[in-house]
Amino acid sequence: MDAELVDVDVAFALSERQTSITLQIHCQASIQDAIEKSGILQLYPEINLEQDAVGIFGKKAGLTDGVQAGDRIEIYRSLQQHPMQARRQRAIQQSAD
Repeated sequence: MDAELVDVDVAFALSERQTSITLQIHCQASIQDAIEKSGILQLYPEINLEQDAVGIFGKKAGLTDGVQAGDRIEIYRSLQQHPMQARRQRAIQQSAD
């Protein structure tokens, strides 16, 4: 392996489908560079990097942050419903049962 390249994973998940793509990228690349090079944006056209948050191993990061060997870059979906609202609805449904 070229000393200038590092292995990273780019991951995105929907409730019914998850994808993780491993690729080699230049060691000075940004998170955005890795996402674009992975091809995941073509697989999931609903990803909007201007709105969707990204992170590395569950910690929020910026698109311009650099990558390191072994990083798992994650693209987070926008919440469809606030977690507190979802809990309230489940509680209402359970009390009705």
